Amino acid sequence: MATIRQIAEKAGVSPATVSRILNNDSSLSVTEETRVRVFAVAEELHYAKKTATDKAAFKLGILQWFSAEEEQRDDYYLRARQGIEDYCIRNSISIVRAYRSDANYRETIEHLDGLICIGKFSVKETRELIAVCENIIFIDMSVDNREVSTLTIDFKTAARDALKYLKELGHSKIAYIGGLEYASGTEMIEDARKKEYLAFMKKNKFSTAGLVKEGHFSTASGYEMMNGILDEMQASTEDAGARISAGKPCTAVFAASDAIAYGVLRAVREHGLRVPEDISVIGINDSEMSRFSEPALTTMRAPAYEMGQHAANLVNAMSKLSIKTPLKAQLYCTLVERESCAKARG
Repeated sequence: MATIRQIAEKAGVSPATVSRILNNDSSLSVTEETRVRVFAVAEELHYAKKTATDKAAFKLGILQWFSAEEEQRDDYYLRARQGIEDYCIRNSISIVRAYRSDANYRETIEHLDGLICIGKFSVKETRELIAVCENIIFIDMSVDNREVSTLTIDFKTAARDALKYLKELGHSKIAYIGGLEYASGTEMIEDARKKEYLAFMKKNKFSTAGLVKEGHFSTASGYEMMNGILDEMQASTEDAGARISAGKPCTAVFAASDAIAYGVLRAVREHGLRVPEDISVIGINDSEMSRFSEPALTTMRAPAYEMGQHAANLVNAMSKLSIKTPLKAQLYCTLVERESCAKARG
């Protein structure tokens, strides 16, 4: 590799001048001809500028709860990871990626300068990960340990805002279709969306009988769950339009994710009903496909990409500034109105 001294000898200037030119020192007074000559010689000799990262690159680990295949089916975690990686690229941070499904993931994340854990981890796994890397942050998961930083989406407020929106449209027969999540396959994760739904319905004295379904956070599961609700509804009468207008369950669906909502849309359509004329549907996420569904999906936008960027920035800052005080923060969702919600009929 060429050195500054070699460039200086060939360009006919001092090493100090070469250094200042290559570092774009605006206070240096040299002719444009000299600048051009120095850069030309540097290119000719294949000079590579050394940076602080060459000596000790910051290595950031990304441990994902989802497998690579699952990540492709629901872009929520994909966007969170992309937020982290885009920040790292802009700031010359080396990335080490691992999935919890990897047999040797613990070995992969050893000896790192920082670690971001995406998704749901058990209490035991959380303790083990903290022991591996002190500069750690969990995103999309609340951790009771006060010594650990977390960044999460405020799904509680998002659910409340979505339900208030449906109520303002005149809906009281609102179904909840969500998913069940487990850490390590055994520890059930409490879903703030379902909890807020039940509290909201109770406060407003709206019935939830037969209107709560839980399966997986997938389009197929959303389709099956909505079919279950609609099949129960159709058992009483063959006239779907009359049933809906009579106010029988349900006139609206609150889906815990956009992926679930897509399945709901299909199930409603296959039962001869229309969205939003017969049943309004609202999701959470604002995934890329929500703009292109039929009809376009009204949803609560979850800032997963920004959550990833904030997490990477926080881990980087904590390392550089030797910050030990943990931070627990939430990002808010915003309503995106499209075509899948309308005023309740009658």
